Amino acid sequence: MAYWLFGRCRILVHHKKLPLLLGSVLNRTSSSFFSSANYPFKSPKRPHTLPRNNNNNSTSLPFFSRYESTKAEAQLELEHDVSEDDHNQVTDFPGGKVAFTSEMRFISESAQKRVPCYRVLDDNGELVKYSSYVQVSKEMAVKMYSDMATLQTMDGIFYEVQRQGRISFYLTSTGEEAVNIASAAALTPDDVVLPQYREPGVLLWRGFSLQQFAHQCFGNTNDLGKGRQMPIHYGSNEHNYFTISSPIATQLPQAVGAAYSLKMDGKSACVVTYCGDGGSSEGDFHAAMNFAAVMEAPVVFICRNNGWAISTPVEEQFRSDGMVVKGQAYGMWSIRVDGNDALAVYSAVHTAREVAIREKRPILIEALTYRVGHHSTSDDSTKYRPIDEIEHWKMSKNPVNRFRRWVERNGWWNDKDELELRSSIRKQLMHAIQEAEKAHKPPLEDMFNDVYDQLPSNLQEQEKLLRETIEKHPKDYPSDVPL
Repeated sequence: MAYWLFGRCRILVHHKKLPLLLGSVLNRTSSSFFSSANYPFKSPKRPHTLPRNNNNNSTSLPFFSRYESTKAEAQLELEHDVSEDDHNQVTDFPGGKVAFTSEMRFISESAQKRVPCYRVLDDNGELVKYSSYVQVSKEMAVKMYSDMATLQTMDGIFYEVQRQGRISFYLTSTGEEAVNIASAAALTPDDVVLPQYREPGVLLWRGFSLQQFAHQCFGNTNDLGKGRQMPIHYGSNEHNYFTISSPIATQLPQAVGAAYSLKMDGKSACVVTYCGDGGSSEGDFHAAMNFAAVMEAPVVFICRNNGWAISTPVEEQFRSDGMVVKGQAYGMWSIRVDGNDALAVYSAVHTAREVAIREKRPILIEALTYRVGHHSTSDDSTKYRPIDEIEHWKMSKNPVNRFRRWVERNGWWNDKDELELRSSIRKQLMHAIQEAEKAHKPPLEDMFNDVYDQLPSNLQEQEKLLRETIEKHPKDYPSDVPL
């Protein structure tokens, strides 16, 4: 029996050499957004095109479908009729037909050329020739720039407030303002956001006020989280913005589950979740990608590749060509976009959202940006990267300046508008900080409520022990927290 099976295997592998499909074929036309896999064994069920209106340009997205499942029991019947001279041998394996080859050839660890990066505006804020993008109105463009400038100013002031010892911690989005605001602008209020910790601009775009940002950072009674989160760990049910969790990448599989629930309910909305390049090295990232692809969940993964996971450079994290190729490995559409180009980010996210909802499938977006600021107020990035590198990205590649030049060329912005905006933001922020500082701290009992309807015995015991400890050592605990 074993000899007979071995003979059958020889018949299967003896055939003419077939070209090995190593990866996706990237459509390099100017109107292409997404890379797609080349599937020689199955034709698409139907064509799929999402037109984009921009100077008569359009964006054609290739249709993606799974490989067909097969009937393994039919395989042996087929093999009896196959001669050793047949040069087109395939196996009808569960998951789809696979061609055989007599050549022992390993798939290369990476392609010869890196996946190109989609962009619309060059470093001077001028439209790239033949660029294809989703049009934005004057009102949309002005709001996008205004929020980018607001986020930039807010980061600068709150960073200084932390350095003065008035709040315990802060983390900026300096250099990544375009990913924040442009991605938020491409969504609708019904879309659910599961952020990491460098996306306050998404919440700003959705209407979270500067006063609310200040309340959260100071952890007072007006903070929606009742002071139970670290500063910058924002959350808002009203704005469909899940509360930030400190552990890296835990939000990713949660986002897929939320997206699958939207799909089950037939909602015309998607989930958008964010992570950094460091997050892609976590197990949760890979579990989420596979979960999303297999379940065909309408979720858009936006991965900020800013070059550094705290102090670890990307070349020490992974050998692959960034994160964009990881989407293809799990069977989903992917695109690499210039994260410092607001128009490119907006166009890619806008299109990805439509595809995710219409086709009920996940999309991966890798945004190449750069973290100009330190990782947080607990970090000094000059210890692990050159100062001139930071200055280069801060001055020459600044996403806020780039988008401002484009808005100004359209006649939608000028120096007077800039002065008035910056002055107004600073005044609002200073007032918000003063108000947040004066507000009372939440009472001690708020550490234990809002989790269970009925407080369980273990939490009752913890609260009792905490109060007893405070009575014994009152000087070791803040006096402004009501007991």
